[in-house]
Amino acid sequence: MARQRLRVLLDGTPLLGHRTGIGRYTASLSEALASTSDVDTRAVAFTLRGWRGLRSVLPHGVKARGLPVAARLLRASWLTSNFPPVEMFAGLADVVHGTNFVLPATLRAARVLTIHDLAFLDAPEELAPSDRQLPILVRRGAVAADVICTPTAAVADSVAERLGIDREKIEVTPLGVDAGWFTGRPPTPQKRRQLGLDGEYLLFAGAAGPRKGLDWLLRAHEAAPDLPPLVFAGPGRFPHTSRTTHIGYLSDVDLQRVVAGASALVLPSRDEGFGLPVLEAMACDVPVVCTDVPTLREVSGGLANLVPYGEVDALTEALRKAVAEPHVASASAIRRAHAAAFTWRRCAETTLAAYRRAVES
Repeated sequence: MARQRLRVLLDGTPLLGHRTGIGRYTASLSEALASTSDVDTRAVAFTLRGWRGLRSVLPHGVKARGLPVAARLLRASWLTSNFPPVEMFAGLADVVHGTNFVLPATLRAARVLTIHDLAFLDAPEELAPSDRQLPILVRRGAVAADVICTPTAAVADSVAERLGIDREKIEVTPLGVDAGWFTGRPPTPQKRRQLGLDGEYLLFAGAAGPRKGLDWLLRAHEAAPDLPPLVFAGPGRFPHTSRTTHIGYLSDVDLQRVVAGASALVLPSRDEGFGLPVLEAMACDVPVVCTDVPTLREVSGGLANLVPYGEVDALTEALRKAVAEPHVASASAIRRAHAAAFTWRRCAETTLAAYRRAVES
C-alpha cells in the first residue's frame, strides 16, 4: 500500500538574502525533499518587504505560498497565542516545519521545529533587537512541537536538558555536504588577484558574530608572524589588521575554490549547532582547526585539530601544525570519506521520518 503524500509547509524566510548556515540548510533540505515522491513541498516567507522574492529563490519543485505579512507582528502574537495559524495565509498542510527556531502557530497541521543551537540562552545580550523574544518563542515552540529536529546529537542532548524536553521527542537530522565540494579546486591566478589572496592563507568561512571567537583567533594569529595571512569569507564586520583580508560574501562556486586553496580552515567558535565548514573543508582535503566543543567534536569525527576555547597559545600551535601538515594520501581519503557520509539525502530522509512521526502523533 502506497504511503500518503505529505503536504509540507516550510518556513522559507532563511532563503532570502545572503545564505549562511541556516539559509543553506533550508535550501538544500527543501531541494532534497522536492526530489522525493513522498512530499509536496511548499514554502512561506515571514517578511513584509522581501516576500515576493521567495518565488525566485526556491529550488525547483518547491512552491511559494502565503501573503506578505510582517514577522514582527506574527512573533508578537505567537508569544502568547496560537493566532493567527499559518494555514490562514498559506493554505492547508499536513506538516508545518519551522526551519529557523520559531514554530508557526497551526490550526490542524502537525508541528515540527528545528532548533539549530542554544547560543541564544548563553548570550541573550548578543541577539539583534528583532530577536529579543527568541528565547521565549523557542521555549514555547519546543513544548508545542510534535517533533523537534536538531543537527547533532550534542544539540539534541542540550535541548532535552536545558529546555526540559523528552529526548525521545527529538530527531537528529545531520546536515549534508554538496557534491561540488569533493571536486573543489584552488582559485585561479586571476581569481586570486581579484580577491587579493596570497599564495598561502588561513581561512575563516562564515558570518561574523560574537560567538565565532574571532577576537581569540586574531590574538593567536598576531602572536605568530610565521603563519600565513588570515582571510575572512562571509558577511558582517570582521576585525582587521595588516595581515588580514575580508573578501566578503562569495557565491557557492567561489567559496569552494577559496576553501580548497586554503592552507587550513579555522572555526574558533564558542558554540556551534553543526559547523558545516568543517566538513566542507575536509571534502576539499583541507586541514581543519576548530574549538573543542561537543558539536564540533561530533561533526569532525576526530579528524580536526581541536583547541580549548580561548587558549591563545594552543590555537597558535594548532594553526602551525595544520599549516605544516604533510600531504598523506591515506589521511586525505579518510577525511573525504568522513565528509561523504553527510548527505542532504540523509538529511531529507531523517527529516521526513520526523514529519511522519509528527503526523502519527
